[in-house]
Amino acid sequence: MTFKDTLSLSWRNISGNKLRTAITVAIMALGIFALILIITSIKAASNSLTTSFSTMGANSFSLRYKDRNIRIGGGGRRRESTKTSKSSAQRVKKSNLGKVITYEEAKEFKQRYDFPAKVSLALMGPRNIVCNTDARKTNPDVAILGGDENYLELNGFNIAYGRNFTEKEVESGRSICMLGSGVAQKLFPDNQEKAIDKVVNVDHIPYRVIAVLEDKGSSAFFNTSKIIVTSYNNIRRLYSSDNASFNVGVMVPDIKMMDIAIGEAKGTFRPIRKLDVKEEENFYIDKSDSIAEALLTNLGFLEKGTIGIAFITLIGAAIGLMNIMLVAVNERTKEIGLIKALGGTKDDIRSQFLYESVLISLLGAVVGIVLGIVLGNGVALLLKTGFVVPWGWVIAGIIVCTIVGLAAGLYPAYKASKLDPIVALRYE
Repeated sequence: MTFKDTLSLSWRNISGNKLRTAITVAIMALGIFALILIITSIKAASNSLTTSFSTMGANSFSLRYKDRNIRIGGGGRRRESTKTSKSSAQRVKKSNLGKVITYEEAKEFKQRYDFPAKVSLALMGPRNIVCNTDARKTNPDVAILGGDENYLELNGFNIAYGRNFTEKEVESGRSICMLGSGVAQKLFPDNQEKAIDKVVNVDHIPYRVIAVLEDKGSSAFFNTSKIIVTSYNNIRRLYSSDNASFNVGVMVPDIKMMDIAIGEAKGTFRPIRKLDVKEEENFYIDKSDSIAEALLTNLGFLEKGTIGIAFITLIGAAIGLMNIMLVAVNERTKEIGLIKALGGTKDDIRSQFLYESVLISLLGAVVGIVLGIVLGNGVALLLKTGFVVPWGWVIAGIIVCTIVGLAAGLYPAYKASKLDPIVALRYE
């Protein structure tokens, strides 16, 4: 028998048992589907995160009073040994790690930081507030932020219309604000430029608009368009809280100066926080891409877990496929005897059953890959990223399914090729 004849016969046998083939293909497709779906979703999430933080630049960092400690599931930052933890606890006992960065400390740092870099002070206001004009209002999904004259530059914002804060306006805490592009579009849909010098109510407090910000590419993780930016002194005046902590941002002109700038920042801030030489810092340094790195690391753990689940599913699929092929050998014993009687060799019989097993396995791979990419890109659509195809995993999935098909079909093919043609022809 030629290769074409063997392959054609294998395909006819597969298509002749539609229900059995469909069930086996579904089992095989399940593992590949789960793998491709989650890998595609992870790639889309990674692209979204990269887009979210790309505008912030790699030449900035911030001082925070506590670690972000971002994690997904049970993962997290590496734990120190018990001995180290006890030693650290003793060293920082006096400094109180939970101490927030006060206005006085942040202001003093900005004045004393003697390094060629820009410093910005920021204070978070309330979230999920409503903004309105006499004619329109937003949904309760707007956040109000307090910054200074350097806040926009350090956070990657550009002004579409209007102007930035002045130092005097920041110090006075006047009720002026800048609208994020999403808020401006909601309140002034016809022409966002008309928002300049208009009065909008932000959480029932009137503010005069001095600028509208450009859209900097919001994602599902961080919506940078639904914000109101005012001065940090305005936030202090209206939303004062003992638990509120300032965020101090620093931008250096050259990324090569980053390490020196961080060292200078620590040296400047330690005396402000009243730390002696034996105490550890009671504040944390965050580089601009640290959040993305932490989230991407945790997404990597999710990817590894998905590979494990898919591997277990494929083992189950291989066992099911082998069982189906053994049943096929028993059902087609007489057919095998007839092929041998007509001159078919053991290699022909083995090839036929191996081809069947591999074809079923590859059908499962194709179905799983297509469904995984389609549904995975549904996630990409929600995250507002481009179409994602994890080509490496697609190729790996096809190779793995081919190997699974071969492994599952070897024993049934060997068993079929060893049948005695006389006995096979008499089989009922």
